[in-house]
Amino acid sequence: MDIILFEPEIPPNTGNVARLCAGLGLGLHLIEPLGFSLDDRYLKRAGLDYWPYVKMRLWQDWEKFKADWAGGRIIATSATTGKPFTEYAPLDSDALLFGPETRGLPDWLISESSEAYNIPMNPGVRSINLATSVGFFMGLALSRLQTSHNSPSPGSGAPPSV
Repeated sequence: MDIILFEPEIPPNTGNVARLCAGLGLGLHLIEPLGFSLDDRYLKRAGLDYWPYVKMRLWQDWEKFKADWAGGRIIATSATTGKPFTEYAPLDSDALLFGPETRGLPDWLISESSEAYNIPMNPGVRSINLATSVGFFMGLALSRLQTSHNSPSPGSGAPPSV
């Protein structure tokens, strides 16, 4: 699985997502323009000393990313659009797409994605922190992928492995 951050704006959020990607072995794609420099001290601090383990790629823009993307489905996330994230059925080859912190993904980008999901929130709350949202989705995805990989094949009668 991969994480795509489209035009991220806040360095510590991106640093925290990078650390999550390093820990889970996920690819991280950053789509420019970024709201910060990759040399930003807050970005580096949030990622701690895990930067050598981050499989990160920087893309000039969405068009370049899409032209070169050889992965699987691109799953959009939104604070307002799509099905509840609890309905997400992940595939190993999925890439989860997250938008900029202050404005989210543009509608045109959501419509280009394979599917769209959101985290249902209380009325009046605009969004959940980007790094927290990535954690929500990845926790659910990895749990479901682990369950599906450990399930017996239909008709095998074998119990799931633990």
